[in-house]
Amino acid sequence: MISTAIRVARVGSAAELAAAALMMLGFPALMLAALVPSVPAFAAAAAVTYAADHYLHRKGSYLVNRLSKVRAGLSIRFLIRELLLILLLARLSLADNLIYYGAVACFIAFYGLQAPHGALVTLIRNRRRMPVATRNVDLKSRIRIPDAPPRFLLNRSAEKMLHLDLAAVAGILVAAEMKTSVPGFIGIGITIFLGCLYVLALMPYVRGGKIPPNAEKVLAAVDDWLREYKPETVLYFSGSKDSAYQVNMWLETMEQLDSRPLVILRERVILANLAPTTAPVVCVPGGVHLMNMDLSTVRVALYAANVGKNIHLLRVPTMKHVFIGHGDSDKLASVNPFSKVYDEVWTAGRAGRDRYAIADVGVRDDDIVEVGRPQLAPIQGRQGLPEGPGGGADDGRCPTVLYAPTWEGWDGNPGNTSLVLAGENIVKKLIKADPPVRVLYKPHPFTGTVSKEAGAAHQRITALVEKAAAERAADPRFTADAAAQAQAKAELARIETRLAELSGTAGDRGDEAEATRDGVVDLKKHEEVARLRTEWNDAYWRSCGSFEHRVVTGAEPRLYDCFNVSDAMVSDISSVVSDFIASGKPYAVTDSAELGVEEFKRQNTAVRAATILSNSAAELGELLAAVRDPAADPLAEDRKELKEYLLGPDEPTSIEQFNTAVANLALKAETRNLGQESRAAAAGTPGADELSDALSAQPPTTA
Repeated sequence: MISTAIRVARVGSAAELAAAALMMLGFPALMLAALVPSVPAFAAAAAVTYAADHYLHRKGSYLVNRLSKVRAGLSIRFLIRELLLILLLARLSLADNLIYYGAVACFIAFYGLQAPHGALVTLIRNRRRMPVATRNVDLKSRIRIPDAPPRFLLNRSAEKMLHLDLAAVAGILVAAEMKTSVPGFIGIGITIFLGCLYVLALMPYVRGGKIPPNAEKVLAAVDDWLREYKPETVLYFSGSKDSAYQVNMWLETMEQLDSRPLVILRERVILANLAPTTAPVVCVPGGVHLMNMDLSTVRVALYAANVGKNIHLLRVPTMKHVFIGHGDSDKLASVNPFSKVYDEVWTAGRAGRDRYAIADVGVRDDDIVEVGRPQLAPIQGRQGLPEGPGGGADDGRCPTVLYAPTWEGWDGNPGNTSLVLAGENIVKKLIKADPPVRVLYKPHPFTGTVSKEAGAAHQRITALVEKAAAERAADPRFTADAAAQAQAKAELARIETRLAELSGTAGDRGDEAEATRDGVVDLKKHEEVARLRTEWNDAYWRSCGSFEHRVVTGAEPRLYDCFNVSDAMVSDISSVVSDFIASGKPYAVTDSAELGVEEFKRQNTAVRAATILSNSAAELGELLAAVRDPAADPLAEDRKELKEYLLGPDEPTSIEQFNTAVANLALKAETRNLGQESRAAAAGTPGADELSDALSAQPPTTA
């Protein structure tokens, strides 16, 4: 029942739900206490509402954010409490008392301070918002960007300002109880003094040397850096907060390019969620600003997603444009007709080329280049099975099976995810498997965002895995080395503390302008972070033992880390399957749409070497048999052939193939530009570069 209430209220925990309930019940209690009247009861109810409100804001509760949509926002809640305090004074027959008039005057003056306070906070934030935010770009030597205001001034500023009424409310309540005005006026004086002090503290940050240069100077500095750096290959990305993983997967590849890389983002929220990188990053929210940037040295532009904002760079004729995507699968997104706007489409292997030929969406075979998947380099092959719990669970081994379903998608197709129809059956059979296996459940981060049924199934599966983990922990067959696990957990704590120090999460991180100024990566720190993340991953798996069922959510451990500790995987049609094939390990895919084995394999290349599961998951035994006895694995050779078909050959390496493709396309772009300049010179017309500049100077059309 509590879990249902948490899901309906969209809060993160039982504590959040309790705080929300207390806050909502607190206001009727305040009214009742004011009408009775009872000062102690009013004080108790006020304390509950203050504490609950503060807790929910500190947690960033969705419920609190939604209250503003129903005319119950933060300011309204504080105003209601203050009005009820005035009512309490009236009910106590203090309407003719000096404290009554003092309270009324205080709250009017206090709310009068909200306007300049809110205006100053908004003005500071707007003036410190950069037209272009950067990472690993040296703007510090070109323009002066002042320090951000102290974090305590702007972080949750409205909440902090409103909570200053606490002194006045407490003082007035004490005055009402003691029948003397002195405590009330002391509290009122403190509230008004602190409110004025807060406003005065903000004022220096809206003028002079406390604000960054204007947009024109910032853009000029960025162009100056671009002319000096001369970027050659751009990774361009636009998307929502939840899609940051699509660009993050390409950052390491960009760092390994032989040409000078540049990452261009279009949304600040993506920059905030960008993984650490040594590649230069420029976030340009404004389309006109982007089109006016000096990108004349760029010859290859790479696109990880098909989105409308791509047009702002696609319109530049002096560079070649390539769709590289953010995964390789048999989903319709992998053969999007929009892909024909690019000069080339790069796929992992032959399978991607064949998909476009079959789909017949206008992408020519000559424009497809097979480059492998550079991101798959960390995926390890089969390492052999771990020793079983206590060294002797049946055959002495406890394999790990990863269940990594994809999300439900936008179109409601039952074949998108196995979660709704098959997920519980899969997990139940894995948990009850004999000989036993360990279950890792790692759902897609978008799970439940569209379908309530998928979200509910996810919750049930999570509960199943957690219950099974608790039961296994109490099973004497599964004994862990407590000392080794304690040591691993201590290592985790040490590593996480150090990572927090290196990433700045432990202190004041400033704002966008300061992050742009100081955003040049420290290579020593970057290398230390990479080493610590590897150590963290090793300590994480040691801390939970080789037999412990686990629900794995969040960014860490990463999907590929889960691949490497797993002996097999169950998933759905998605790039997860294609990626796992790089390991060569057994895998199963669920035919949730019930197409039938032959039709399912015909439509989906990646499942041709898989164990095909029905929604009952009755076929899971075939997968587990292949895991326990590799010599009797009937699909081993099929997986090897399929791996090369989907992902390309192992030699040359994927990053070598990728670099070769970039170099070849850059040569085509340069040849095209020289040809244009030659023709323009012969005809006496503006050259290609001048034409491009002229086009870029024009505002975007809406046609």
